Amino acid sequence: METSLYLPVKAFLEAAGYVVKGEVGKCDLVGLSDGEPPVVVVCELKLSFNLELLLQAVDRAAMSDEVWIAARVSAKGRGREADRRYRDLCRRLGIGMLGVSDAGEVSIIVSSISPMPRTNPKRRSRLVSEHQRRRGDPAVGGGSRVPIMTAYRQQALLCASALEQGLKRPREMKALAANAGPILRDNVYGWFERIEKGIYALTPAGQAALLRWPQPVTSDTPA
Repeated sequence: METSLYLPVKAFLEAAGYVVKGEVGKCDLVGLSDGEPPVVVVCELKLSFNLELLLQAVDRAAMSDEVWIAARVSAKGRGREADRRYRDLCRRLGIGMLGVSDAGEVSIIVSSISPMPRTNPKRRSRLVSEHQRRRGDPAVGGGSRVPIMTAYRQQALLCASALEQGLKRPREMKALAANAGPILRDNVYGWFERIEKGIYALTPAGQAALLRWPQPVTSDTPA
């Protein structure tokens, strides 16, 4: 699975100085540099280099400063990474190629060089915001069959955990989740039940969510 590539590529980009998180804004992997504004690096993962991987990278280029594709390298040297035409296309598009060996070693096949300005400010801003609001790195990049742990879902889980511990009013949870009021009111996941004005309780669906994603109540500080 593509998720097997996530940790090696994450470690590679972290060694280059980026804070890396998975499954942010439909991107398999997003890295931000220190500084303001941060340098945004996006990497898409596939088990082998193919056209779909390139198309994904072209789409992600509008929201990033650097875009990479990463895949397993063929043990027999017969993969797309050995095809000069594929490598040349990546160079022309400004897309970097990373090869991942069976042992988890990451190597640069083609460097990422943006040939022209291509950033979409709105999409880039959404990507940076979601990355910075995430608490830790809760999603492994490359997955597609499980619910993604977004910043919003994390905040909703904090509200659910607070309700389980006896807090019932949004104002009591603000130190834990700044948007507790709208989250409880909108009830996107069906986890909350309004008992009376300003007082909420946890539904069975909310209790099941806490069993699936245990959330200790901590301060509302992104990691």
